[in-house]
Amino acid sequence: MLAAGAPAAARPAADDATKTVSYRGHSFTVPAGWPVVDLDQEPTACVRFDRHAVYLGTPGERQDCPARAVGRTEALWVQPAPATKASVTEDRTSRVYRGTATNEGISVTAPYGENRAEIQRVLRSAGLPVAAAVTGEHDQAPSARAVPADATAYQGRGFDTCTAPSRTAMNAWRDNSPYGAVGVYIGGVNRACAQAKLTAEWVQTQYADGWRFFPLYVGPQPGSGAGSCQNSCASINDPAPQGREAAEDAVAQAVALGFAKGSVLYNDLEQYTPGGALTARVLGYLEAWTERLHELGYRSGAYGSVSSLVADLVGNAGKVTLPDVIHFAHWNGENTTVHTAIPAGLWAGHQRVHQYAGNRTETYGAVTINIDRDQLDVGAGV
Repeated sequence: MLAAGAPAAARPAADDATKTVSYRGHSFTVPAGWPVVDLDQEPTACVRFDRHAVYLGTPGERQDCPARAVGRTEALWVQPAPATKASVTEDRTSRVYRGTATNEGISVTAPYGENRAEIQRVLRSAGLPVAAAVTGEHDQAPSARAVPADATAYQGRGFDTCTAPSRTAMNAWRDNSPYGAVGVYIGGVNRACAQAKLTAEWVQTQYADGWRFFPLYVGPQPGSGAGSCQNSCASINDPAPQGREAAEDAVAQAVALGFAKGSVLYNDLEQYTPGGALTARVLGYLEAWTERLHELGYRSGAYGSVSSLVADLVGNAGKVTLPDVIHFAHWNGENTTVHTAIPAGLWAGHQRVHQYAGNRTETYGAVTINIDRDQLDVGAGV
């Protein structure tokens, strides 16, 4: 909560281009145009990193997030946390700083897009030791307990949404909805929504309660404006190294969340216009992703539109290493994994997921979530 007698504040600084935001005894100088969201006052606000904003506090149990948000820019999320010292780490793969500071104790999450220097200035303004930041791409410890690889195997209906719902929400949907699997965004430089609920404990609890998963990783995209990116996405420009790096980061995030070897990890590639150099970049990136995942003991999944990624993969079958599971998007309302764009002989052994409807607001057990609908036919092995 906010410090007693010191509510979240945003007051103009001497420079009209900035303002000072105070929280629990700490002051941050941020661009004047960034809105300030007090999560204690707005508990349903969605903490998003695809838009400039300052978020103060802990997200509520029922964040009102969109089903799909993609992209990354400069933002700041400060919340209460035990802290014995001021420290900063930087994840260069996911483009995010994380820090802690004392006084009343805070943790800071500070993502950035193209303007890394700006977010460094914001952190320095609060006295955080940015210059001494420990660079580490994987700052989450491995989970002490892992769910079995069949946690990513399921035949039936599922849904995906931008941020992992609370346990209360998951229980309500388990008992009242037609869904048995949930898509969760585990990481990536273009993951837009913060994941306050997504922990190893959450994964273990939902698995024990009967849920199965399709973990999604939002790495570099075909272009800054691909699909839902709205010109805010980091792009593929060095396909093979980026594909391997994404696979390594995805595995690190999966291990921290307790997804065991043999699990399917899906690379989210938004819609693009196929052809020429762009197709070559996408296929090179995804092939490197798949091959590196295999080396690390995981199965490769890929999400994309039937008009772009699927068309490119089908057209180049036999020339590139295909992902083990295809998660294809076509919002035709048909909850089947059979599609005319996919030959019957490809991904034929329980290796398909169809996102058949999107941006649907649904309510079960008095809990409302904005989702995309999916039909899964994914086995425990290929």
